[in-house]
Order: sequence, then structure tokens, then C-alpha cells
Amino acid sequence: MASTNNTKPDSNKPQTKKPAVQTTGHAWDGDIQEFNNPLPNWWVWGFYASIVFAIVYWILFPAWPIGNDYTKGVMNDIEYTTADGKQVKTHWNTRALFEKNMREAEIKQQKYLDQLASASIEDIANDEVKSNFAYSMAKVLYADNCAACHQPGGAGVVGAYPNLADDAWLWGGSFEQIKTSIAAGRNGIMPAFSAKLNATQIDDVAEYVLSLSKHKTDVAKTARGKEIFNSTSGGCYFCHTKAGSGMESMGAANLTDSVWTLADVPAADNLQAKKEAVKAIIKKGVNRKMPPWDERLTETQIKILAFYVHQLGGGK
Repeated sequence: MASTNNTKPDSNKPQTKKPAVQTTGHAWDGDIQEFNNPLPNWWVWGFYASIVFAIVYWILFPAWPIGNDYTKGVMNDIEYTTADGKQVKTHWNTRALFEKNMREAEIKQQKYLDQLASASIEDIANDEVKSNFAYSMAKVLYADNCAACHQPGGAGVVGAYPNLADDAWLWGGSFEQIKTSIAAGRNGIMPAFSAKLNATQIDDVAEYVLSLSKHKTDVAKTARGKEIFNSTSGGCYFCHTKAGSGMESMGAANLTDSVWTLADVPAADNLQAKKEAVKAIIKKGVNRKMPPWDERLTETQIKILAFYVHQLGGGK
């Protein structure tokens, strides 16, 4: 016969009972109450610490507005020399600290700038220390002055701004040629032929231009276009040469290398679309200008910028 366990709790053993949690006295629907649980100690001490930190900060740093002025704090004054040689002493503030740090950085850089100023671009390219410093500095100059048109990576914009990242240079890709382009600027001008040539002649010239870059074109149209291209009626050879290879002294594009800076031929889906892109340039002509930078940039800045642009396209 199974026995049953009738053991009862020991009445003599003290019973522990959790203390009741206080409530705020708020109640909803009769039985829903809001407990008054205390915040964790770590949170309370963190709150007090933030108050102490704020008070210390108000004492040390500029903080509170007072009328048209503000509290200056008790941090040490900042002293530095401006770019024009003026001595400045002012209370601690982030703007003055920034100015001081910038001037100190400029002073440290000056010895390297002096070396670049006295070196040729070839010397800079062949010296690892100089080239690394020139590249890092010119990268900022390029971003500030050139990237808006030629894009951050130098890819340019077809139809507007030349690509600096390829090895096709309209005005020449040597150090000195690039330096001249930056300092003096460039004027890219091609006359419009819409009034000089009729629609059939423009179509034939476009056919010939495409044949120069190995496109399969109509033989008869290409022959007529070649004749116009190399005659006084068209006169295209004056700038692009009879071989179509272009002239750096004129900034005339090489039509044989499949590099297109104005007519977006690579993006066209078929031969007719490619021809329409070329015809648009022949009809309207070209008139684009790069401003000179010799009044905005120093000679040294132009020199290292020429070095940077030369590196973008591999130079030649």
C-alpha cells in the first residue's frame, strides 16, 4: 500500500516574505497600479557625475552667453602667428585652436614646399619623398580646383570636359605642356559647318571620320567624305591633319584613336547613332574654354598639380 507524504512546513521556521513594492498611488481600471521602483545606483551616480562634469566644463571652457559676450573659461590662452606675420593671443576656443594647429602644420610643411619650389617636375617625380608629399598636396588642390569639371578621378565629362585619366592628350601630355595648360588655360574652338556644308556633305564627312577609327562605313560615302575633309571646302585637315591624327599645338583631337571627348560615340548602339553624334559636332562646332589658374595658384602649386595630372593619365 502506497504511503502518502503528509509532511507539513515547520511552523517554527521563520518565513521570509518579500517586502511589498511601493506604488505611486496611481491606478487605472481599478487594479492596474504604477510601481515606485528606485533607479539603479549606477544610473543615479552617473547622473550626478554628469552634473559635476558640466559644472567643471562651464568653468574651464567658453560656455555661457552674457549679454553681447560670453564666459571665456579659465583654460590657458592660445598664442600663434598668422600667415601675414601677425601675433595673436586670445582665450582658449576651438576656432583659435584650429588656427593655431593649421599654422603649425603650415610651418612644418614649409621646408618641403621650399624643396618643391626649387626642384623641377622631373626631380619631384624621381624623388620618392618629394613625389609622395607633392602627390598628397596636389590631390587636395585638384579636388578644390579641378574636380568640379574633370571629376574626382579625372574621367571628365564627354561633350564638355576632357578625360585626364587616359593617355590621349589634346594639348600634349608632357610635364611642361600640362603645366602650361593649367597656368595659361586653353581655348578649344572648332567652327560650325552647318552653314558651309549641306546635309549630304556633313553626312559623308561623319562617315569618313568614323572610318578613321576602324568603324565599318559605306565605301562611297567615306570616299566623298575624305575628299571634303582634305579639301578647302571642308578644311578639316588644317587642324586634324590629312591623316586625322590631330595637332597638339591646336588642341585638335586625334580622330584615329577611338578616344572621343565630344561626340559620345562609344555610348551609341549602332552605326547610325554614332554618325549622328559626330554630325552634331560638325554642325554646331566647338567652343569650350578652360580658364587660366596662374592668378589663383602659386607657381609651386601649379607645378605639383601638373605632376599630379600627369600621373593620372600615365604621362608620356
